[in-house]
Amino acid sequence: MFFAPTVLVAVAAVFAVNAAPMTSPAPVPTVTNATQTATATSPGPVPTVTNAVEIAQGLRQEPSIVDRFNKLLNDENGNLLTGDALRQLTVFDFNLQAPDPGAKGGSILLATVDDFPILEELGISGGVSFIEPCGLNIPHLHPRASEMLTVIEGILDTGFVQENGFNTVVETQLGQYQATVFPMGSMHYQQNPTCSPAAFVAGLSSEDPGRSDIALSFWMLPSDIVNATLGFPNTIGGGNIDEWRAHLPVNLAAGVDSCLQACGLSE
Repeated sequence: MFFAPTVLVAVAAVFAVNAAPMTSPAPVPTVTNATQTATATSPGPVPTVTNAVEIAQGLRQEPSIVDRFNKLLNDENGNLLTGDALRQLTVFDFNLQAPDPGAKGGSILLATVDDFPILEELGISGGVSFIEPCGLNIPHLHPRASEMLTVIEGILDTGFVQENGFNTVVETQLGQYQATVFPMGSMHYQQNPTCSPAAFVAGLSSEDPGRSDIALSFWMLPSDIVNATLGFPNTIGGGNIDEWRAHLPVNLAAGVDSCLQACGLSE
């Protein structure tokens, strides 16, 4: 944001009648080559490290971070790697992400110690996600990390639920270059409520944050436990789907339905 400076005029002395008049500053010459700019080609893609887990296991045996960097980034003669060999170990390419087969709603790619071994013992990781119109990053949690999420394109509705004792859903809407946080272990989601794509970047406070999808994990429990917890019928099918939908969070279900209808995406 630019601010206009305030001009303060102060009279410090009385000028004599014969004082020499002030002259205007000389004009600034026009720069004749102002249109000449430096050019550079975009760096090429960086392949994912195929043996990242093996490398990370080896680094874990080193006693200090200096030892880890020496082992990871130096050649057998103790000299720093160069070119693509160095770039592959120090640059993570989020351009390589693609939706999982059969997945709908977008894609997400995380850089963790499992695929970017330089993160070993650094206590950080990150992700980039592209969310299609009306797409939803389903409710999940990170058991070992807090997250800070920044929207870089579009609009996202987000929300999180903290542990027992703070029984309130904290909901936010983020525009471009706006951010929010999801505390470690909190259940949270992101939804694109518009007909245009959205994208975000996320930083996490662990090189191994983990992810647990709430619904998928819950439905892995024995059926009698699920039924007793939620009071659902024994089976769910076309004849009682409305009964199932009644148990969904009202705002989330309504938001998805209205967005799909507005965008002409409903089946």
